[in-house]
Amino acid sequence: MNMKNLSDRGLPTRFGFLLLHNFTHIALASAVEPLRMANRICRRNYYSWTTISETGSSVSASDGLSINVDCAIDSEDVLKSLDALIVCSGRRVEKSTNVAVLKWLKTVGQQGVALGAICTGSYVLAKAGLLDDFRCSIHWENMAALTDLFPNVQVSRSVYTIDRNRYTSSGGTTPVDMMLYFIGAQCGTEVSSGVADQFIYERIRRADDQQRIPLRHVIGNQSGPLVIAVELMEANIKEPITQEELATYVGLSRRQLQRLFQRHLSCTPSRYYLQLRLQRARELLRQTHMSLV
Repeated sequence: MNMKNLSDRGLPTRFGFLLLHNFTHIALASAVEPLRMANRICRRNYYSWTTISETGSSVSASDGLSINVDCAIDSEDVLKSLDALIVCSGRRVEKSTNVAVLKWLKTVGQQGVALGAICTGSYVLAKAGLLDDFRCSIHWENMAALTDLFPNVQVSRSVYTIDRNRYTSSGGTTPVDMMLYFIGAQCGTEVSSGVADQFIYERIRRADDQQRIPLRHVIGNQSGPLVIAVELMEANIKEPITQEELATYVGLSRRQLQRLFQRHLSCTPSRYYLQLRLQRARELLRQTHMSLV
């Protein structure tokens, strides 16, 4: 394998993870583990990572597990070994964000270190004014709030977003996809595919893949029959069911079903069904070797 200096390619290889109280453990693991596995496959430590907390003491994740960190934010030379700092947050992010952390993050940005976030960490960067005029991703539950609170931030529905030197991921397992992007760009697709294979990670999402936002979150409790109808559509992608069957299942007439879709989703049932099927076909074409037929 012909490997050059990876940092020369403009993407980070030395990561710092700032852990805030109640951070999401699965998101942190999804960011770190691909780097570890890439090192193993390459048989060299191309990637490194450091864990950081405000005071240097351990930090509890939202699942109750506690992580012992490597250093505090005021540790000497903490930034000299980093290409990118990733803010790791989770539930009740606003309560885990204080003036000291925000001030330090601004200092990090001024020193030319790239900044990123996983799960709700984008809220922290936005609060520090470090996402103004940048596109970013955040967990779908927090998209509306981030948009309302920080109008200068361009909130994306993408599973992850790379905008210049800002790297943000929506959370859950999506940091895997963002890190696989880095690994693929720096080490080649053979290595990134090898990492995915090791994790039995069958579908590698791209930056233009969008988060699936549950319909119940979009329309709330306004229409139970509409939610049931969409769930039936999603469960019958390969062999579509007719509008008459859908209407019967949810206890409505076909005309009533059409009105529901127009009122809440601004499209007809057939149009919505087609969009679901085209999206699934797009995913299969990208992620499998299946023929177009």
